[in-house]
Amino acid sequence: MTSDLVARIVESGDLSEQWTPTFERVPRENFIPEIIWDEERQAVHRADAPHRWNQLVCADAPVITQLDDGAETGPGYISSSASKPSIVAMMLEALDVAEGYRVLEVGTGTGWNAALLADRLGDERVTTVEVDPVLAEAARKALADAGYHPTVLCGDGMAGSPASAPYDRVIATAAVQRVPYAWVEQTRPGGRIVAPFGTAFHNGTLLRLTVHGDGSASGRFGGNVGFMWVRDQRTPHGAVEDRVRPEHDYTETTTEVHPYEPVADFDASFVVGLQVPDMKSTVVHDGEPAEGRFTVYLMDPDSGSWASWRVTPERVGGYRVRQHGPRMLFDELSAAYTWWQQTGRPAHTRLGLTMTAEGEHLLWVDEPGRVLSRG
Repeated sequence: MTSDLVARIVESGDLSEQWTPTFERVPRENFIPEIIWDEERQAVHRADAPHRWNQLVCADAPVITQLDDGAETGPGYISSSASKPSIVAMMLEALDVAEGYRVLEVGTGTGWNAALLADRLGDERVTTVEVDPVLAEAARKALADAGYHPTVLCGDGMAGSPASAPYDRVIATAAVQRVPYAWVEQTRPGGRIVAPFGTAFHNGTLLRLTVHGDGSASGRFGGNVGFMWVRDQRTPHGAVEDRVRPEHDYTETTTEVHPYEPVADFDASFVVGLQVPDMKSTVVHDGEPAEGRFTVYLMDPDSGSWASWRVTPERVGGYRVRQHGPRMLFDELSAAYTWWQQTGRPAHTRLGLTMTAEGEHLLWVDEPGRVLSRG
């Protein structure tokens, strides 16, 4: 990673003086594979396009490193990436490590984050787990080539790594919709878990949990971060055409609610996603977005339910809403959005999560006693 990029991250406030020397010693480019993909999912080969490869790798932006879980052919879904350097810095700062701490990382990816941790804490204090065997082996090699030898395991990071527990810190570099209780069990009392957290509707924010002596953990959300999902918590992929079929019956109503806040506002959509599980959204524009004609599709892949929310500039008699299936997705969204408004439009930083010793998730507002939902 160039010194110029490090300087910019320091200037942004995401990188402290404790981490700056490590970022300078551990360049991200040493961990990026020879073939990556640009924003248009076009492959960029380092040997054939070194300037473009360098341009992508040295920017403060994520780099796509795998499509379709490594399948030779597929629709082109992103399945692994090297995270944006400023986000990596922000998460490591949130981890709040100190000399002598033992850290479990879930989601090795390219190995760069593990190298940063190993540089700061020492190889013997870092364990990293990667579910994809090809990525795990590539990361192991990149780490060794760079002179780092943390414990790199290939396996299900949702189960943690009990052999090296307890840990002082656990950090996930893939997003979760539910925090596995194994992470809490393997973290010492007073230890911390840092993980990107989101829903099918909203990906996502950063969750910081403190583990307590009674086997529970609690903490707040904060920060705008979006990551690849852990593989066993992904919402199934699928286009609108696959889920909204011409032969489907539906009910039709109108609404005065515009999608701007419940779909596009960070805080509102975060709350909606928490209260309306397993719901995805897709916006389809008619022509140019500036024309203001579009449809918001809400879909639950498991139940087959969907809703379409048609928006046009004329808005005669409200916006048309159609709903199909056992779940009335628009009604659920509308109720969650109304709750957010009536509760004072809380920022996502006012929300938190408690995991009980029984593994139950309690979502709350302002304080653990004000439970929003449980599951």
